[in-house]
Amino acid sequence: MTGSRIGWIDASGGVSGDMLLGACFDAGVDPAVAQRAVDALGLPEPVRISAEPARRRGLGATRAVVSVAASSVHRTLGDVLALLEPLGEPLRGRAAAVFRALAEAEGRVHRIAPAEVHFHEVGALDAIADVVGGLAAFGHLGLDRVVCGPIALGNGQARSAHGPIPVPGPAVLELLRQRDAPAFSGTSMMELATPTGVALLTVLADEFGPMPPMRPAAIGTGAGGKDPATHANVTRLVVGAATAGTPVEAAVVLEANIDDMDPRLWPGVLDKLLNSGASDAWLVPILMKKGRPAHTLRVLAEPGRSAALERVILTHTTTIGLRRVPVEKVVLDREWQTVTVPWGEVRVKVARLDGVVVNAEPEYEDVAALADRAGVPAKVVLAAARGALR
Repeated sequence: MTGSRIGWIDASGGVSGDMLLGACFDAGVDPAVAQRAVDALGLPEPVRISAEPARRRGLGATRAVVSVAASSVHRTLGDVLALLEPLGEPLRGRAAAVFRALAEAEGRVHRIAPAEVHFHEVGALDAIADVVGGLAAFGHLGLDRVVCGPIALGNGQARSAHGPIPVPGPAVLELLRQRDAPAFSGTSMMELATPTGVALLTVLADEFGPMPPMRPAAIGTGAGGKDPATHANVTRLVVGAATAGTPVEAAVVLEANIDDMDPRLWPGVLDKLLNSGASDAWLVPILMKKGRPAHTLRVLAEPGRSAALERVILTHTTTIGLRRVPVEKVVLDREWQTVTVPWGEVRVKVARLDGVVVNAEPEYEDVAALADRAGVPAKVVLAAARGALR
């Protein structure tokens, strides 16, 4: 929304919990904000959070330092959620969402129920502090919208409690799959994205894509623990205000050409897609090979909803495949207002360009419902609603 406060995360150099925390500190958040949130947990061992200057491939950065006594305690999801209980909302809910995402990913990787997952590195107090402190720091920034660019994952092998594992890590890939988040391996022979860092991104990011139109006001660079020769091991955070005009959002169009489906099924398919989170769904009549009449089904959606919508298309239509096309969606700022007509209230969607109203249209479902209850033609209620707008 124009004028809103946006955060864009550049994870092209990798991401971890402490790198995100360092980026917030470098963007101006006092480490005391994170420390207070962690202190509220009442953890069994003291945890100290601080910030120190660092350089990565010549870039000035801030490294978040989380100090805690070494421990071999392995916690389950239930154990971690119990530790989060003292937190207030919305911090507790967001922290719980991070650990639930981690448990679901690890459970799928190890073929066990999420409740049976034993967190090793992720359940340690420093990782819990990374999550809670990082979410508190992001909350302090007062962001209305967070966008994250493609995530660098790395190559080779990494050490884990189970021994060496391939990079990208199995849990990291599963987290990306769950959120349909974009990523790339890069050329570095090291782990660039940790499960904790990726889980935080899947909860923090409202969407994934390039840096949106904005006026940067603060730039935070969070340093990783290493300084490899291949790249700057940093996560960057750009904070600013959305610029005037029409914001661009990442979206995806799913489409399939279908020539063998009973047309009576189409209304139900479109309703199912819209009820499953599609931004829009429509049919285009086409002529296929051998002169066969057919339809192209097109579905517009947020990238994170594509997997569920693809399942609807593949199970509720006769197609045996589909196309996924990344697009950019230009959207006007919009808000809901209410007008009063003789039969009740009607919601109106108001759209603005640079703060000026350019469209205002009564919600037809409200119009139809009032007309049905009052026993008057829908066109009469619609005309009254439009008159009330003027």
